[in-house]
Amino acid sequence: MTQLQACDLKASYGDFQALYGIDLVLNQGEMLAIIGANGAGKTSLLRALSGTLPAQGRDITLHGRPIGHLPAHEIVALGIAMIPEGRRLFPSLDVEENLLMGAYVGRPGPWSLRSVYRLFPDLMAFRKTPATQLSGGQQQMVAIGRALMSNPEILLCDEVSLGLAPVIVRRVYQAFPEIRRQGVSIILVEQDIRQALSSADRMMCLCEGRVVLQGKAQAFGQEEISRAYFGVDR
Repeated sequence: MTQLQACDLKASYGDFQALYGIDLVLNQGEMLAIIGANGAGKTSLLRALSGTLPAQGRDITLHGRPIGHLPAHEIVALGIAMIPEGRRLFPSLDVEENLLMGAYVGRPGPWSLRSVYRLFPDLMAFRKTPATQLSGGQQQMVAIGRALMSNPEILLCDEVSLGLAPVIVRRVYQAFPEIRRQGVSIILVEQDIRQALSSADRMMCLCEGRVVLQGKAQAFGQEEISRAYFGVDR
């Protein structure tokens, strides 16, 4: 069942056009990986879907309802939460306060402080520690937990492995199956192609703001993905 859809989605930063006619479908319960080189438009796509980059109302629909014209806080209230690149935790707040910030929309659902601590037990010992004093991996767990506290039906993940040690990346990715079991669909922007494709159901490769390859995550060989990734023969 189609959950989120974008049709001919375009987005710009002033005079700079970042997205050129993106068509995207996210089905209920699936994980969609978005890959591409730096500057391909991956973050711009997530920002357009989350309402932090303006898009036309007809371009994005949630369960058939146009949402592209809505501001970000209304989109969060409808069930789309974003984990931004760089985590962007509140430096003046401790771990638990950062997590509680995600719950301000008041959406009902399975995610609470207890369930987030169960997903990331390492955070329990740091509940009252300023979030920015944690390691990079622990901060990423807080950022994921904060988004989950809004009880989203769709989670937008922007470069969750960026700058993390491989062992921490594995721990973060090990949380995704449990998140999906709670009924959350995921759009994952990731530069680690192998990690992304091993976790996702489908993939979409962007190059210069356009979709150049898409399909089942395991359907393409390394050479085909590399050529699309770097825009060869475009």
